[in-house]
Amino acid sequence: MATTTPTGVRGGDGQSGTTSDGTSMTHPQIMKALSGLMLGMFVAILSSTIVSNALPEIISDLGGTQSSYTWVVTAALLSMTAATPLWGKLSDLFSKKLLVQISLVIYVLGSVVAGLSQNTEMLIACRVVQGIGVGGLSALAQIVMAAMISPRERGRYSGYLGAVFAVATVGGPLLGGVITDTPWLGWRWCFYVGVPFAIIALVVLQKTLKLPVVRRDVKVDWLGALLISGSVSLLLIWVTQAGTSYDWISWQTWTMTGGAVALGLLFVLVESRASDPIIPLRLFRNKTITLASAASLSVGIAMFSGTVFFSQFFQLARGESPTMSGVLTIPMIAGLFVSSTVSGQVITKTGKWKAWLVGGGVLLTAGLGLLGTLRYDTPYWHIAIYMALTGLGLGMMMQNLVLATQNQVAPEDLGAASSVVTFFRSLGGAMGVSALGAVMANRVTHYVQDGLTALGPKAAAMGHGGTAGGGIPDLDKLPAPFREVVEAAYGHGVGDVFLYAAPFALLGLVLVLFIKEVALRSKPAAHAPAAGSGTAAGAEAPAPAQTAV
Repeated sequence: MATTTPTGVRGGDGQSGTTSDGTSMTHPQIMKALSGLMLGMFVAILSSTIVSNALPEIISDLGGTQSSYTWVVTAALLSMTAATPLWGKLSDLFSKKLLVQISLVIYVLGSVVAGLSQNTEMLIACRVVQGIGVGGLSALAQIVMAAMISPRERGRYSGYLGAVFAVATVGGPLLGGVITDTPWLGWRWCFYVGVPFAIIALVVLQKTLKLPVVRRDVKVDWLGALLISGSVSLLLIWVTQAGTSYDWISWQTWTMTGGAVALGLLFVLVESRASDPIIPLRLFRNKTITLASAASLSVGIAMFSGTVFFSQFFQLARGESPTMSGVLTIPMIAGLFVSSTVSGQVITKTGKWKAWLVGGGVLLTAGLGLLGTLRYDTPYWHIAIYMALTGLGLGMMMQNLVLATQNQVAPEDLGAASSVVTFFRSLGGAMGVSALGAVMANRVTHYVQDGLTALGPKAAAMGHGGTAGGGIPDLDKLPAPFREVVEAAYGHGVGDVFLYAAPFALLGLVLVLFIKEVALRSKPAAHAPAAGSGTAAGAEAPAPAQTAV
């Protein structure tokens, strides 16, 4: 049987992980091993957000519609969400390093073709491919860390990963704005810019990431993967189209929601009988996993919604350029960066994590509630404080919910459990962007009509010709009185979006309060005893089958 070597876990730069041959790893060795992973994740997450500030120009250049605008964002979130559980399960069966590399290759292919898009349909299809790759990297990053590093030390490195995620999530729109505003580049470079870095990440991963591979002769639950992907896809397609292509209460709504529920029930039935299910239902007997998954749904709504709607607020409510729109969101990225890093360091020293989750929930709820007061003329220093609070809350909750989950599962379920939490976060983001986007479109139209009515009958009649029709206005082409009406409408509409998102953050806070704090383990998942078993996880296969890749 494969032997395991206990790891000496210390704070600071002490030994906190293991190499493929079971020897202890120092902090510099771990950082070297994680360098390619963090670079790959940075590039992939960047690709998801970089189009935010470039979308108005992209859709205009490709002759798209308001529906196309929504779908370019949602398509990537949809495929990322649907693919996440499959990536997590595959990581329990195959080489985690190889899967990370495959995710990067999928991302690169999707990005290159997306930059060559000749119409919105082609672009949306490429965004689906990109989302599959990003979903793999999002799920696998935490799983790879858990295989190397003990939960006690993992808080520190989760903080680093959270900081990378923060920079990529909020920095993407800034970079996208700069690229779009640079005449000799143009929006197509939003898709090309990450490709060389992804290739570098592939090379670095090959040289630095060494993980033991335990080969298991188990079939992948493809039927389960198909059913959950179909259920989630139907649900997200319905949320995206409802209120625009058809009414919320309509036969299309009943058909799609009914189909999603039916596929979901079939998924539960299949998983309950599968020998090695893609999402082991027994995981949800663990109260922490259930509560953390539900709380992640709320975090996803706040995280992705903030990225999408801030760009629209600054460009359409305040008339800023794409580049300045990104610059003005720096308070949020700063808050997320600081709280991710600091919370990870403190958790590593103390082994306590629940206070950070609770504090994050309070700050996130307060930040979104205050952002709900946004108007087009709100002083920027007020907005900066609200964004900083939101960022601080996200940083405290995002990675630590995964950490709390990983600390309570058997090693053989590590990938599935980690991906479940990531899956719900992605699901929350996809549904939040879709549903809140529909809400904003409705509220903006309403506020524009009210504003034009206040200007007089002639202005109201002119408004029905396009400005209030749900299209994306070009503020520079509007007469001063109309421009002020449109800016006020978008300012109020985005404020409404955050106000509607705040109760979900409050729900996440309530859920976190019920999570029981369990002391962080001091051994990496690859060497911790399996639940209900007297053998180590590393003993699942004979020693010859365990190789470093």
